[in-house]
Amino acid sequence: MQRRPLWITLGLLVVAVLYTTSTYNGFMQLEEDVKEAWGQVLNVYQRRADLIPNLVNTVKGYAAHEKETLTQVIEARAKATQIAPEALQNAFSNPQAFAQFEQAQAGLSSALSKLMVVVEKYPDLKANQNFLALQDQLEGTENRITVERQRFNEGVNTYNKTVRRVPGKFIASILGFTERPYFQATTGAENAPKVEF
Repeated sequence: MQRRPLWITLGLLVVAVLYTTSTYNGFMQLEEDVKEAWGQVLNVYQRRADLIPNLVNTVKGYAAHEKETLTQVIEARAKATQIAPEALQNAFSNPQAFAQFEQAQAGLSSALSKLMVVVEKYPDLKANQNFLALQDQLEGTENRITVERQRFNEGVNTYNKTVRRVPGKFIASILGFTERPYFQATTGAENAPKVEF
């Protein structure tokens, strides 16, 4: 009779180990999906950063006296690309680093928007084939950024829901799996920009 409780205990222990292992593997898979999505976000932001020097040089040839705007774009690009690669790779799991990254990218987007407004003053520049090609590439990259951020948020959503559900929540906290931050709309994005002529 004493062997039966031992078998039951061993059976429950095996079930608990199998469940924990399965849950852990599920968390790892979702975390890797989020890392992959984050890598794609970084990839498209890097593409945008790589396009900016050519864009600035092209505009500089036509709008040399718009030095302040060009300087803002160059400084915003430097700020967005100065974050260390190691910090970027793990920013998706560190809310402070993630917020710093997001703020730097928003600053670059804002500077690029100002540059595009300045370009409107120069019809010769708007007709330049090199500028038009760069502008198309930049617009395409901005669209890719939107798509990759959306995919990242979808991955984070699935991961966060899994980490927060019971009973997995208890295993997640024991094994160190925590919620990940989402990309958020920039402050003021809900307000339409004012256009004045």
